[in-house]
Amino acid sequence: MSCTLKLNVLRSLFIILGCFMVATLIYTLYIDGLPFRKDLLTPWMAATLVDFYITILALAAWVFYKVPNWIIAVLWIILLVCFGSITTCAFILLQLFTFSPQDPSQDPMHNVLVRQHSKNDPERKRTFFSVMAARILFVALGCLMLGSLIYTILTDGSPFRKELLTPLFASLLPETKLVLMKILQVVDSNTG
Repeated sequence: MSCTLKLNVLRSLFIILGCFMVATLIYTLYIDGLPFRKDLLTPWMAATLVDFYITILALAAWVFYKVPNWIIAVLWIILLVCFGSITTCAFILLQLFTFSPQDPSQDPMHNVLVRQHSKNDPERKRTFFSVMAARILFVALGCLMLGSLIYTILTDGSPFRKELLTPLFASLLPETKLVLMKILQVVDSNTG
């Protein structure tokens, strides 16, 4: 696949994903209202939020690494906390649109993931996190998420129960939303 074609496919993919998340957010707010209600705070919603914010911490570390200006990096992180996947898609799209395929052998995803340095950039020699500190941090966060998951399963049971599948909860799980909605349809057709 040529570099230009790959770049256009990636741009299109992240535009579609971003639009899908905006539509999901608007639909959920319209159908279910604002998420700041006590009845939504089930143990599984808490586990989902722990998972979400651990993901945000990983993305925040990447944004701090990728963006040379710390003020702009902090603004991106605030947007990540507030809008999650929408901001992630926008950040990746921005990286893809700033990429120009001068070298056809260069992979566009390399530009998205890795910080671009000039040869005489003093920042190049300094690192924000040491590799060891990052490993320790992400192992700890992984253990926290695993502990949260095990605790929630032991205290609240399976997450695949009809009363838990509110539109808000489903919107937090976009990759499984269609499967969850299909499960609800099957449950409704079997009980009705």
